[in-house]
Amino acid sequence: MTAFPHLFSPLDLGFTQLKNRLMMGSMHTGLEDRARDFGKLAAYFAERARGGTGLLVTGGINPNWEGWFYPFASKLTARREVARHALVTDAVHREGGKICMQILHAGRYSYHPLSVSASRKKAPINPFTPRALSERGVRRQIDAFIRTAVLAKEAGYDGVEIMGSEGYLINQFTAPRANQRTDQWGGSVENRVRLPVEIIRGVRRAVGRDFIVMYRLSLIDLVDGGNTWDEVVFQGKAVEDAGVDLIGTGVGWHEARVPTIVTSVPRAAFAFVTERFRKEVKVPVIASNRINRPEVAEELLARGACDLVSMARPLLADPALANKAREGRVDEINTCIACNQACLDHTFKKQRATCLVNPRACYETELVSLPTTRKKVIAVVGAGPAGLAFAVEARRRGHEVTLFEQSAELGGQFNLAKRIPGKEEFDETVRYFTRQVALAGVKVRLGETATAQRLLDGHYDEVVLATGVVPRKVGFAGADHRKVVSYVDVVSGRVTVGARAAVVGAGGIGFDVAELLTSEGVSPTLSPQAWYREWGVDTTVATRGGVEGVKREPRPSPREVYLLQRKDEPLGLHLGKTTGWVHRAALKQKGVTMLSGVSYEKVDDAGLHVRVKGEARVLDVEHVVICAGQEPLRALEAPLREAGVSVHRIGGADVAQELDAKRAIRQATELALRL
Repeated sequence: MTAFPHLFSPLDLGFTQLKNRLMMGSMHTGLEDRARDFGKLAAYFAERARGGTGLLVTGGINPNWEGWFYPFASKLTARREVARHALVTDAVHREGGKICMQILHAGRYSYHPLSVSASRKKAPINPFTPRALSERGVRRQIDAFIRTAVLAKEAGYDGVEIMGSEGYLINQFTAPRANQRTDQWGGSVENRVRLPVEIIRGVRRAVGRDFIVMYRLSLIDLVDGGNTWDEVVFQGKAVEDAGVDLIGTGVGWHEARVPTIVTSVPRAAFAFVTERFRKEVKVPVIASNRINRPEVAEELLARGACDLVSMARPLLADPALANKAREGRVDEINTCIACNQACLDHTFKKQRATCLVNPRACYETELVSLPTTRKKVIAVVGAGPAGLAFAVEARRRGHEVTLFEQSAELGGQFNLAKRIPGKEEFDETVRYFTRQVALAGVKVRLGETATAQRLLDGHYDEVVLATGVVPRKVGFAGADHRKVVSYVDVVSGRVTVGARAAVVGAGGIGFDVAELLTSEGVSPTLSPQAWYREWGVDTTVATRGGVEGVKREPRPSPREVYLLQRKDEPLGLHLGKTTGWVHRAALKQKGVTMLSGVSYEKVDDAGLHVRVKGEARVLDVEHVVICAGQEPLRALEAPLREAGVSVHRIGGADVAQELDAKRAIRQATELALRL
C-alpha cells in the first residue's frame, strides 16, 4: 500500500506502459553538448531511473544547426551521433526505466547570427535578429524534426517530445506575437498550427505506432500577442488528431514578465490550465511547473487535473524521490526549493547544471561517496547548510561526527531565509537535513557553544568550522543611533520596523529585507489568488496569452522603503541570472525607491543623511536596516591550529561574501568525501 495511489498507478499507452505517473521533465544540463560527457549524462539519468521515476525526458536536443541554442550545442542529426545517445538509453533501460528525447528548435532564441523564425522579428532577450523562413525553409525544418526522431528511435529512446512551448520555434509559429506571415504558415489559427501538425504527422509516419510521441503545448503564453484559450484548444485537438500519445503543459515564454518557476511562485500555480485543458482532449495530459512534492502531485492526479505530473528540478534535488514516496519515506526527500542558482542559472551561463541542495546532481561519476578506510572522530561547529551537509556525508561514510550548534535549532541562515515572503521553501531543506542528521546517527549538541578548550578536550582528529558569519558593521557617523538596526534583528522579528525605512546594501540580503518590509504579513506565494493578481495572470484565460491588457494589482506596501547601494549601477545587477528580474520587478511594483551611487554620511534624529551621485539628501526614515555584507566567524581557528589540531573552514566561515549556500553545501560535500 502507498499513501499515493494515484501517483503510483500505471499508465497504459496501448503499446507500452508507464509504471507510475511521475515524469522527469526536460531540463538542459550542459552534459548533452559534448560527446565526451555522454557517459556522465548516462549516469545522471540512470540514477533517476533507479530512483523509480516512470518516464524521463532529456534536455533539448536540436534537430539542426539553425536550431542550436548556441554554436555547437547538443544535436542529433547524423548516424555517427547515435552511439553516444545509446549510452544514455542503455543505462536507463538497465535500471528498468523509460526515456524520451526532447527535440527542440530554438528559433529566434538561438544565440547565434544564423537563427531563423516564422518572421524577421527579434526576441527582446536576444541581440540576434532571426531570418524569416521561406516556404522551402519551413519544409526543411519539418524534415529535420522527422530525421532526428528517426535517429532517436535508432538510439534506443522510447519516444520523443516535440517542444512546442516556451517561445521556441514551434511556439513562434503558433502565436501571433512572433508570426506575422501571410502565407499558409501564418494568419489564421489553422495556418499557424500547421507547423506542429506537419511535424507530428511526419514523425508518426516515420517512427510507427510503437514509439511515444509527446507534444509540449504552451497552455498559457503569458505574453502579449500570445494565443487565446480557443486557439490553445484548437492546437491541442489538432496535434491529438495528428498522432500524439501525450500532451505536456508548457507555461510562459522565456521573454515573459511573469515568473513561472522561481521559488516565489506558488506550488502548482499553473495546474489550473492543465485541468481545464484535460477536458478538451482524449490523450493523457501532463501537469508541470512548481510541483515539487509527492503530496502536490497526488492531489492533482486525484482531482483529475492531469494524467501525469512532470518534475524536473525536484529530481535534480533528489533522484530517489519516487522510491522514497512509494516506500513511505516522504520526510527523507530532498526537496527542490526552486532557487535556480545551480540549475537554470548555470544553464544560461553555459555551465554544467547541478543543484544547490544536491551537488552530486550531474556529477554522479565525480562526487562518489565511498565508505572510509580510516574512521575518524570529527567535530563540526555550526549547523547551517554547510555544517549539516558535511556532518551527514561524513557520517554516511563511516566517520564519527559530533555537531555543535550554539542556538536551539538546526538550519543556520536558512532559518532567516525561510522568513522572507516567497522563500518559504527553504524550510524544506532544514527539514531534510534535520531528518538526515538523525538517520545518519550524527551526535547533535544543540544550545552548546564549542569553545577551543571544549574541542581540545574532545581529542578530535578533525575540526570543521562551519561557524558562519556576523553582519559587517558600518563606519558612518551615527551607526550606533537607535534608528540603526541589523537585518538579523529585522528578519528574526526582534525589531519591528516603522512606516519609513532605508535598507543599506542592495545585495541578495538587501533585496530580501526590502521584500519582507513591503509585505503585509501574507506571502503571495502561499496565497495563489493574491499571486495571480500581483502578476496580472488571467486565470479565466479570456485574454491573449493570459495577460494581455490585464492590470497588475499587488498588495500595497505597508511602508515607504528606500533600497540603497554604493555602486553607481542598476540595483540587483548581480542577483541570479534567471531570478534577479523577478526581485526587481516585485519591488518596483511595491513602490520601493531604488538609489545607486549613494555615499552615507550620518544617521541622526532627522534620518539618514546621504549623497546620491553627489547630491545631498536626507531620508526621513524611522529605521535604517544594515545589509552591508558579512564577516566570517573564525575565532576558534587560531587557538586550535596553535594546539596542532587539523582545522577546516567551510561555508561562510571560509568565504563570507553574500551568503552562498550553493558554494557552502558543495564545499562541505567535497570535504566530507575527501577526509
